[in-house]
Amino acid sequence: MGAPMAGHLAKAGHEVSVYNRTAAKAAAWVAEHGGQSFASPAAGAAAADVVLTCVGNDDDLRGLLLGTDGVLAAMRPGTLFADHTTASAQVARELAAAGAERGVMVLDAPVSGGEAGAINGVLTIMCGGTPDAFAAAEPVFAAYARRTGHLGPAGSGQLAKMVNQICIAGLVEGLAEALNFALAAGLDAGAVIDVISKGAAQSWQMDNRATTMIDGKFDFGFAVDWMRKDLGLVLGEATRLGIGLPVTALVDQFYAEVQGKGGGRLDTSSLITRYR
Repeated sequence: MGAPMAGHLAKAGHEVSVYNRTAAKAAAWVAEHGGQSFASPAAGAAAADVVLTCVGNDDDLRGLLLGTDGVLAAMRPGTLFADHTTASAQVARELAAAGAERGVMVLDAPVSGGEAGAINGVLTIMCGGTPDAFAAAEPVFAAYARRTGHLGPAGSGQLAKMVNQICIAGLVEGLAEALNFALAAGLDAGAVIDVISKGAAQSWQMDNRATTMIDGKFDFGFAVDWMRKDLGLVLGEATRLGIGLPVTALVDQFYAEVQGKGGGRLDTSSLITRYR
């Protein structure tokens, strides 16, 4: 995700420096796009007006951002930190508080659209933080986003991303069941999708995943492992809120079955393999 997003920033005329734990990846990006790479995140942050991250989880963020050698400690007052990781609302609030102590604007800004959205510069970004932080981030995000929204204080972006993942989980399971039903009934599933995708059943998942689900192709896209990580965040937040998410919890267990059969790196549409 990060490499094409940074590429769009460079193409838009921003001066971009990069860091990756695998130095060869950062070097390859610089060879293609220009700019420079840094030996550590903090070294890059010290020279930046805007720092953007896209990592794995809460622990990655805390290790990267907090502490005397962390990114926030290296940033100058008045600069902006925006995080595109899908993480918990709690860690977003922690980072916002730590940033405020240093006079750094902090925005939790998880994205939707997957690798294809990053490559094509059409991501959706859900933002939580102060209005000033969002205003500073908007012209930067414009390089790789089609839609950006400010949804409230720190943590709101992460909560909105959880809403997004709840919707996706239900849609993928519904599509998997529907395609399995069509095939079991002897229908031409592709022809059925061609018709119903023009009606009320239409969705991004149907438009972009139905054909590959029918063909059994799953070696691309958003991995099951990452969806389970995201759904774990969703279900944990639901517990804190005291609400039930029965469909989401069920789909999470279906994804656990796919993982158990070695499908953790397959696209989330591989949910249909449970029925094959």
